[in-house]
Amino acid sequence: MTAELPFRENYRFPSSFWSANVIELFERAAFYAMASFVVIYLGQLGFGANWPGVINGPLLWGTLYLMPIFSGTMADRIGFKKALLLAFGVLALGYFLMGAPVWLGGYHLQSTMTDRVTVGWQVWVTVIMGIQLIGLGGSFVKPCIAGTVQKTAGARKTLGFAIFYMVINIGSVVGRIVAYFVRSQKGFDLSIIFAVSMAAALVAFFMVLIFYKDPDLEMEAAEKAPSKSIRDLFLGVFKALGNGRFAMFILVASGFYFIYNQVYTLLPLYVKRTVELSPRIDLYTAANPIVIVAFQLLITKMFGKLPPIKSIIIGTVIIGLSMLINILPIYFSGGVQEGTGFLFWVLPLGSVFVILTVALIAFGELFASSRLYEYIGSLSPKGQEGLFLGYAQLPMGIGAIVGGPVGTLFFNYFMCRNAEKLPNGLLKLDPTFATLGWVILGSFGLASALSLWFYNRWLQKQA
Repeated sequence: MTAELPFRENYRFPSSFWSANVIELFERAAFYAMASFVVIYLGQLGFGANWPGVINGPLLWGTLYLMPIFSGTMADRIGFKKALLLAFGVLALGYFLMGAPVWLGGYHLQSTMTDRVTVGWQVWVTVIMGIQLIGLGGSFVKPCIAGTVQKTAGARKTLGFAIFYMVINIGSVVGRIVAYFVRSQKGFDLSIIFAVSMAAALVAFFMVLIFYKDPDLEMEAAEKAPSKSIRDLFLGVFKALGNGRFAMFILVASGFYFIYNQVYTLLPLYVKRTVELSPRIDLYTAANPIVIVAFQLLITKMFGKLPPIKSIIIGTVIIGLSMLINILPIYFSGGVQEGTGFLFWVLPLGSVFVILTVALIAFGELFASSRLYEYIGSLSPKGQEGLFLGYAQLPMGIGAIVGGPVGTLFFNYFMCRNAEKLPNGLLKLDPTFATLGWVILGSFGLASALSLWFYNRWLQKQA
């Protein structure tokens, strides 16, 4: 049996708890230093208009969300410390490969994104390997760090996970800010963000090597819980998805994450191609973790007693409305490129509304994501809660796999229809197609919320 921790109010978190959280901060800083710019970087590198979103959605975000189902089991088998050392070694290599075409291959980033694919097969192989390694390495980190918190927090798991999620968002903000200041230095191009990410991953690697202790050893667990085999995991997927109401919920809940994925797919493309040539998209998307850190406790206190499904529906409505607000700057006299004062900068109006969109999406996330696991737990057959919760990230994975390619194609072939190319290289969108595009995206979010409401009504009748 695993040794139980004492239920004491003055229980102190052991060293592995704190080292795991600091390691998570560096991992999140590494990931978000480059996440907002992946589609822009690939477009400027020469991957054309459509391939950046296809690569970013399924290969990066899809791997990141779906692989923990399997990588978590591997981590249990080899131990968290070995798994984390492997993960950060893989991550550092992945970030290096992403920058290698510029650093070693002689490629130069174009100032604007073009429709034509100009890179050779060597760059294709390098980038695909790099982005898959980033997704794979990241998929090992979260189960290990979350598992460490679970094993070391004792009776204070609520506080332990609150610290863990706060660290995730702090790391997200820090990574974006550091990447912005480094890439803003004279002589650097956008590829430098991958050097920042690689440096953060290497720092995390050595922290694991020197400071991190496997929680089973530190907590003197007498016996490790048996881990599932890969065969059991595959059978578990079929068993969970064979449950009709669970499979239907996974499908309708994926709509939320389809829209969420546009923060890293469609919105960067929109800003880069139509609003400003050198967007601070890393700082713009930092509105997401800042809002979460600032309002998480307040939202939980005010709305925590809402039934989970109602909270998820509210979050999905908010995320749909977040897309609709981008219609407003289209009809201002200067359009989306009109400069306006915002906080400490003068920004194009289109960029200001993108920041507001990201902030609204964060509010939607506070309502929806935090209650997803609770609702899936209530859907699970009695005695199978662990099995079903193990596949709770399926909506996120499906949303990323579909959202990347569809969001990119939708922007390029619908919203950019009849667009006029300006002398500065930016596109001036046709107001009709731009408006319809935002309406369709917003309506998709609202339709997802409605489908969740109908699903819950159907479920109540089944009960």
